[in-house]
Amino acid sequence: MKLNWRYGLIVALILTFFSMYPQLRLWYIRGSEWQGHYAYNDPDEVAYAAYLRSLIDGKPRRNDAYTGREDDVDESFLSIQFAAPYTIAIPARILGISAPTAFWLSGAIAAFLIGLSLFWLIGQITKNSLFAFTGSLFVMCFGPIISSWGAILGILGIGDPHPFHPIFRRYVPILAFLAFLLALNFVWLMLEETNQKRRILFCLLSAFCFSYCVFSYFYIWTALFALFICLTLLWLIFRPQDENLEQPLWKRDIYALLALLFGCLISLIPYAIMLANRAHSTDQVSGLASTREPYLKMIFSEGVYAKALTELICYLLLIIVVWLFALKIIKIRSRQTLFTLSLILTPIVTLNQQIITSKILQPFHYQLYIGNYVVTLAIVLVFWTVWQRLQSPFSRRLLIEICIIAVFWGFVECYYTVNPFDSVNVLRDESVPVAKRLTELARTEQKLGVVFVPNVEQGDDLPTLTSYPLLWTLHMHVFPDLTWQENKERLYQHLYFSGFRNAEQMFNLMERQKVFSIIAIFGWSRWTKLNPKAEPITYEEVINEAIAFEEYVKNFDPRKSPETVISYIIVPADWDFDFSNLDKFYERSKPEIHGRFLLYRTKLKSQNQEN
Repeated sequence: MKLNWRYGLIVALILTFFSMYPQLRLWYIRGSEWQGHYAYNDPDEVAYAAYLRSLIDGKPRRNDAYTGREDDVDESFLSIQFAAPYTIAIPARILGISAPTAFWLSGAIAAFLIGLSLFWLIGQITKNSLFAFTGSLFVMCFGPIISSWGAILGILGIGDPHPFHPIFRRYVPILAFLAFLLALNFVWLMLEETNQKRRILFCLLSAFCFSYCVFSYFYIWTALFALFICLTLLWLIFRPQDENLEQPLWKRDIYALLALLFGCLISLIPYAIMLANRAHSTDQVSGLASTREPYLKMIFSEGVYAKALTELICYLLLIIVVWLFALKIIKIRSRQTLFTLSLILTPIVTLNQQIITSKILQPFHYQLYIGNYVVTLAIVLVFWTVWQRLQSPFSRRLLIEICIIAVFWGFVECYYTVNPFDSVNVLRDESVPVAKRLTELARTEQKLGVVFVPNVEQGDDLPTLTSYPLLWTLHMHVFPDLTWQENKERLYQHLYFSGFRNAEQMFNLMERQKVFSIIAIFGWSRWTKLNPKAEPITYEEVINEAIAFEEYVKNFDPRKSPETVISYIIVPADWDFDFSNLDKFYERSKPEIHGRFLLYRTKLKSQNQEN
């Protein structure tokens, strides 16, 4: 049956609107005052955008967008996952598009293509355009609920409504997810195709998509690899046959799947080499931990039962498939059933791989950025087996009603999860004029000086707008050239110049802003949200850290740290900022006013001037 691509186009347009919602909202709020910035839907996007700008500017793959370093920089998860950013950076550089514009534009294009790819995948399997239309919307709109994150947390009053449609985070996982869907399409075509040359072509295309995922996003390539392995094992166990042909085709399919796995392993060789050359701080930053505990056991021991939803639904789907087989509604040896089973098993495997590998790396990323969408796709395909028996006007009306509910919930996800970012997105957009001024100054400077930005959210975002290095910011440690000790010393300087002087002030900060203190002071690996095996931070550690800060600032002299000597300061004009600590060491120029921000030039005082 030929697919009606008008349905696919509608899906693509709806997803494009959802992806663009944060940007549309910023345009609406700012109106004619919009300065050209993108609206982020996840705080981690600032690091990706900063790296993207560095590539657009022509910097090498291994560079640090926050410190400005380019020489002898080790591999980081950003430089290893280079395929997605280069997909955007190369055309952006050719066309002269800025990083902020490239960011929101690439997200919209990727969302559009995801809609078409998902419609194509479900349509190929079901041969029904209306069902593919409904299934595509179901997968994309209900994925956040399956992850137990998103708007539902705010609606039920049990947490912050975060994040915005997770798959639309730029530039990953959105580009990697597109490659993931294309890989599934090509695998299905490979299994269905009878022409040998075309099967080889689809196998190569699947392997290429896998390679793109490998060098784009860890959680998606590992999920795709797990899916391929599950698919191969299921084919070996059940040996599917084609009823229209006399001889079994499972051997032919197995050869194709093994060839695909071989192609995948080839792309993992350079990946392993790059990973072996990663910075020493990468494992600490990423929260890599050792355990062999099953995922459900870890979750239940924490008492956060909602996190178990993705895996529990997989077990429920397995029971339903067995029940449908017992009722002879489905054939266990059909390609469609085995493909669906591989989808069901994938989240179980990825969430529990530590049982074999003994390593666990922020497992919530699996249920948030890929496992939830794999599960919703499996739900759609299981429902298809039942829906085929309901061929009646009622069944068509049911699909239309599901579409309406899905689109409604998709908009609810947009509304509840984007609104909390309104103020910070406005702040970031208001920062564009002062960033443009820095860009102008950069043309006349041989070596760019360090910028001190007391507002952490503004500082985190500044490398997307200008190439000046920063004294410190929250995402600085994700780049590889800073040791954790150097990152902490930069943080101490940032706090000192922000007006902090003693252990008591430091202690109060850590008590007031616990998440900030965990991330910035103790490291991401100590945050139980990211690392389920993290050791809780003790009261004694907090006290010791406060004392260490006071000892550091007592002996602090910026001349001993030439790489962090400040050349510029950016502060909001309406802040009553305490410059006393900074004025001990620096001379400040008269401020330049750029929108709502003041830009100061600074010069290090001589020792005689200090005295």
